[in-house]
Amino acid sequence: MSILGKIFTWWDGATVGTLLNSWSTGEKVGEDSLGNTYYRAKKSRRRWVLYNGSNDASRVPPEWHGWLHGTLDGLPGDALPAPRAWEQEPSANLTGSLGAYRPAGALERGGRRAAATGDYEAWRPGAD
Repeated sequence: MSILGKIFTWWDGATVGTLLNSWSTGEKVGEDSLGNTYYRAKKSRRRWVLYNGSNDASRVPPEWHGWLHGTLDGLPGDALPAPRAWEQEPSANLTGSLGAYRPAGALERGGRRAAATGDYEAWRPGAD
């Protein structure tokens, strides 16, 4: 992406200021399986992530989320126990995409729902 693209599209990747901060005052501490890179400030407790792709917070794995918010002092690989057999891989937030959940009756699924079962009677004005 061009420098103008970096300046004016803050929602699609790191801004110029964040990149400069990462190179000048930041210390790279790790990278996750999605290619996101994690930094911490050399002189303060500030922590941040440079996303590999668009800025979407649901693309940060749970262990790195804990590190970013200061729940974990150490890096996730050192501070967390080994994954359990029953744990699943995290999934991205699909809200607003074609993969989002749409229940029966949703307009995106045709807007048809099951007929009422007879346990409901609609209110009519003047029918007291």
